[in-house]
Amino acid sequence: MTVVARDKWAELRLNTAAVDRCCSTVQGEVRVRFAPSPTGFLHLGGLRTALYNYIFAKKYGGTFILRLEDTDQNRLVPGAAESIEDMLEWAGIPPDESPRRGGPLGPYLQSQRLDLYSRIARELVERGHGYYCFCSPQRLDLLKREALRAGQTPRYDNRCRHLRADQVQEKLAQGAPHVIRFRLEAGVEPFQDLIFGWNRHEVAQVEGDPVVIKADGFPTYHLANIVDDHYMNISHVLRGSEWLISTSKHLLMYRALGWQPPTFGHLPLLMNSDGSKLSKRQGDIFIENFCREGVLPEALLDITTNCGSGFTTSRMGRVLAELISEFNPSKITTHSALLDLEKLPEFNRIHLQQRIEDEQKCHVLIKDLQQQIQQVYAAEIQDQEVLVDDYIRRVLHLRKGHITSLKELVSPTYSYLWVRPSFSDQQVASLTKEAPHIASLVLRLIEEQGEELSVDRLSKDLKSLTKQTKATKHREVMKLLRLVLSGLQQGPSVAEMMVSLGPAEIRHRFQKLLLPADTS
Repeated sequence: MTVVARDKWAELRLNTAAVDRCCSTVQGEVRVRFAPSPTGFLHLGGLRTALYNYIFAKKYGGTFILRLEDTDQNRLVPGAAESIEDMLEWAGIPPDESPRRGGPLGPYLQSQRLDLYSRIARELVERGHGYYCFCSPQRLDLLKREALRAGQTPRYDNRCRHLRADQVQEKLAQGAPHVIRFRLEAGVEPFQDLIFGWNRHEVAQVEGDPVVIKADGFPTYHLANIVDDHYMNISHVLRGSEWLISTSKHLLMYRALGWQPPTFGHLPLLMNSDGSKLSKRQGDIFIENFCREGVLPEALLDITTNCGSGFTTSRMGRVLAELISEFNPSKITTHSALLDLEKLPEFNRIHLQQRIEDEQKCHVLIKDLQQQIQQVYAAEIQDQEVLVDDYIRRVLHLRKGHITSLKELVSPTYSYLWVRPSFSDQQVASLTKEAPHIASLVLRLIEEQGEELSVDRLSKDLKSLTKQTKATKHREVMKLLRLVLSGLQQGPSVAEMMVSLGPAEIRHRFQKLLLPADTS
């Protein structure tokens, strides 16, 4: 096929991308990878990429691999590598193979695979697809400045591509600093992306030959990722759409090495709700931050998939098993996913309610809340009964659907649940002169209700109680009850407060109103 004929054929394939896109059929063993660089901590965009890879693997009975691309040694952040894996485990999407877990095709840290990259780079040189480049940083910087001055995109001029073999050997013998570059060729074949359809980028026309081995002996992303994907038997590469334009370059490398490339799928970017780029400089997008703030992992997974595509439904409240079940890669669109983090509390509220309603998960919440209560109120707790499982379980079930995170329950709004409130005689006097009488009515009501209190019955009986006062209106009676129960002017209904606290604690709090003013 001539170059002209091939280009016309490629153009035809590109024009029919919309109707020819096909990604629903997955054949053979599925092995996918999430390959972040530990130059920073895991953020929402990275979590979403990992999640789609995990779901893809589990949907098709495959393997999910975590590989850390730590070749940029100058930018490594201490603790980031460990944190990335920690956060994947916290999110409920742990890798099957990873630096921590090991696996049959490791190591899974690129810095431990340098000999392999060097061998493959030398192979490229021997096959005539790569060459040694001795250009100094000063010359490369000059090329860049001249291009910018001329209003052009900076690119290497491929000067060292034309060195004779004897010149190369002489420089190598002298120990001259050098890199290895890959020789870009014209005539890139189109490839079918799972999401963007048929694509092709004639990289040789717009780029200089890329560096594949740096002067420090470490590979660049372009070489390391294809070598690792090949030797780790990666079947599908699902990554951000920012890499779409580089894929033709990677396919040239696969062809030069005689390797079968994986299937590529480029995920549309995750953006802010206003369409602006999700920046790592927004401190609140890091997963560790969400974890500290009490966001549930399933809420985070739900919101990052809800705003995108690839699922048969987009309802709120989906858990991971449902995401896997509803996943359909042919439904992933090319449109950016707009993330509205203002909706996250609502997602968290729904998933927290689901956890409370699950007996096993509720037990974990109880233990978590016990720790939080002790951390916040340790010195103030007068009655250890507030730490008993049954008491906390009752509180959780009464507040489910109202609270958006567990942390809310240790905020000042709910302190009355764990610490007896204080209030002044003046506060009581401003509401009524019948406080002892009202207290006795409440105590009698509690005796009549028995040990099992119900919100509905109490609400009804409290209305009747307010009719038994002489000069205090219903509104002031309820304000008084709320003050005695919580020390607050607002919060859950008085009936719910009473059910939460239980008969014994209600008695204790209202006994204070029966005491003379100077001792209460």
